[in-house]
Amino acid sequence: MSLTDKAIDRIRELIQSGELPPGTKLPPEQQLAAELGLSRNLTREAVKALVVSRVLEIRRGDGTYVTSLEPELLLSGVGTAVELLHGDTLLELTEVRRLFEPVATALAATRISAAELAEVERHLDAMRAARDDVERLNEHDAAFHRAVVAATGNATLATLLEGISSRTVRARIWRGLVDDNAAAGTVAEHEAIYQALVDGDAALAQATALMHVTTTERWLREHWGREGDGVPHGLAGSDV
Repeated sequence: MSLTDKAIDRIRELIQSGELPPGTKLPPEQQLAAELGLSRNLTREAVKALVVSRVLEIRRGDGTYVTSLEPELLLSGVGTAVELLHGDTLLELTEVRRLFEPVATALAATRISAAELAEVERHLDAMRAARDDVERLNEHDAAFHRAVVAATGNATLATLLEGISSRTVRARIWRGLVDDNAAAGTVAEHEAIYQALVDGDAALAQATALMHVTTTERWLREHWGREGDGVPHGLAGSDV
């Protein structure tokens, strides 16, 4: 472990212990370095690293503060990391999505409010209207699932799934471009998920979501790699 990593760990320990709770202003650099028993240079590098990871934030003219440490903030980098993955990781991501999303949909069925259900329905209606527009269809497809997961009230789960699913959207666009039957099937699968949410049936919501994600995963496993190195140029990095 480098000296900078050790410095980062020291500051993290202060945050985890509650000595520096969310929203707290850090002492001036010289004082913080003395309290940590580190050089000012190491302290500065540690602070910079924690700012990049959104644990700390610099407010110009005011100082450095501990952020809110909310999941949406700390885990927002997952999507960026996912976009940089190479090789067959797209298939791995669809597998992870299959493990998480059906359970999240089941949870949403037990918690979703009337307003949240209306938001899900709005995106379903938009999908029906966009059957012949692959990109618009998939835009509302992603928004549909985002609204469902948001209804769980679990910000950590929502942020993780958003990061995992982001790259799969472009793959779904690819499928829509090469599979003439994809749009009709996708809409029908989302209608089944929506009806399960309306009924508040957690088991059915999980089953319909599992069928939907599995259908996409199976199609990708059958077709991945047939177009040269994978997804056609221009779609690499999109969501499935």
